[in-house]
Amino acid sequence: MATLYQLHSAMDTLSRSTEEMALTWRAGDSILLLGTTVAFIEWLNAYLDENQIQGIMGIYALADDVAQLSPNTTAKLNLNAKLTALLTDSEWVEMTQNTNIDGTDVNEAKFDKVVTIAL
Repeated sequence: MATLYQLHSAMDTLSRSTEEMALTWRAGDSILLLGTTVAFIEWLNAYLDENQIQGIMGIYALADDVAQLSPNTTAKLNLNAKLTALLTDSEWVEMTQNTNIDGTDVNEAKFDKVVTIAL
């Protein structure tokens, strides 16, 4: 089983949030970016490397959060290439309840822990 880290962070606290996540990270864990955190995905990737976080099963974001970004920002971020999936609220709930999203094996995403980091 793995941990799903729900990361809700502003740009000025993203480095610290990533450091906190690194303390308990295990290969096979996943990350869900909440709120505007998805807008900082390039910085997140740099901090993941800096903190030697490896073996990421998936990086997800909520479709409603991405919809809040401007179309220009969304296009520049190229999220389709950087995210494992965009989740609806119901898919997010299913994911945190150890069930497969839409009845399929999306990365066989099953978690024994959900940790929210919001600094």
